[in-house]
Amino acid sequence: MSIDTIDTLTPLSTLDVLESEAIHIIREVVAEFEKPVLLFSGGKDSVTVLHLAAKAFWPAKVPFGLLHVDTGHNFPEILEFRDRTAERYGIDLTVAKVQDYIDDGRLRERADGTRNVLQTQPLLDAIAAGGHDAVFGGARRDEDKARAKERILSLRDEFGGWDPSNQRPELWNLYNGRHAPGEHVRAFPISNFTELDVWSYIAREGIELPALYYAHEREVFSRDGMWWSTGEYSTPREGETVTRRTVRYRTVGDMSCTGAVESQAADIEAVLAEVAVTTVTERGATRADDRISAAAMEDRKKDGYF
Repeated sequence: MSIDTIDTLTPLSTLDVLESEAIHIIREVVAEFEKPVLLFSGGKDSVTVLHLAAKAFWPAKVPFGLLHVDTGHNFPEILEFRDRTAERYGIDLTVAKVQDYIDDGRLRERADGTRNVLQTQPLLDAIAAGGHDAVFGGARRDEDKARAKERILSLRDEFGGWDPSNQRPELWNLYNGRHAPGEHVRAFPISNFTELDVWSYIAREGIELPALYYAHEREVFSRDGMWWSTGEYSTPREGETVTRRTVRYRTVGDMSCTGAVESQAADIEAVLAEVAVTTVTERGATRADDRISAAAMEDRKKDGYF
C-alpha cells in the first residue's frame, strides 16, 4: 500500500467505531462463554443489540437465544413486536412470567402497583434454569449513574448480585470473563452508545422499532411530570384528568411505571432532531421506578436486576 493510498483512506465515523466495538464484545463473549443469552424486551436498545449480533455472525444464525421477563404489565404492542422479531430472526425466545410467581405465592404485589422491581427473582431463576453463564443486555452508561460505573463485562456472584465496590479493571478492549461455578457475567455491548448514538444507528441501519417510539395520539393523564397511558395497569387517581395528547415513548418499560412525553416526532428524522436537544436521559424523564430513591437503580442492580 502506497503513502498516497493511506492518505485517501476514509476515517471511521463515530457510529462505525461504536459498531465495531459492540461486535467485538459480542464475539468475545460467545467465544469465552458456554451458553450466552440476550435479554430482549422489544425495546430499542435490545433490538439494537440483536441487530449487532446478527451482523456479528452473518451469514450464520445468531448463536444464542432470547430471554424476556414478562411482568404482565407490558404494552401489548411491545409483546407483539417481541414475538414477531424473534420469529423473523429465527431465534428461540424464553419468557419468564412474574404473574406465575404471584400466583403461587413466591412474590407479592407491591402497594404502588408497579411490578418492575419484581422482575429480579424470575430473571435470576431463568438464568439458572437455562444454565446461562453470560447474559447480554442493552444497558448504556448515559442512562443512569449506576449503569455509568458498571463494567462492560460485569461479574455477578452466585446469588446474581452486583458489588459496585469490587469491579474488575477493563483496559482498552481487554475483557475478563473469568468466573467461578454458579457465577455469571452480564455483558453490555452498547454501553458506550448514547441515546442519540442509538437513534442514529437505528436510522442508518433501517432497524424496525415498535410504533410506541414515534408520535401518536393516546389517552393519557398527568402524574409526576409525566404523561401516563390509561389502561388496566395505569388508572388515573382522584383529581387526575384524562386527556388526548400526541405523545411518544422514549423508553418502553411497564405501563405501570413508564411515562410518555409530548412529541410531534412521527418519524426517525424528527426523533433524531428531538433527541439531539434533549438534556435529560430517557430513564430520568419517563421512568417512575427510578424515582423511588436517588440510588434506586443501583439498589436493584445489587440484587440482580438488569
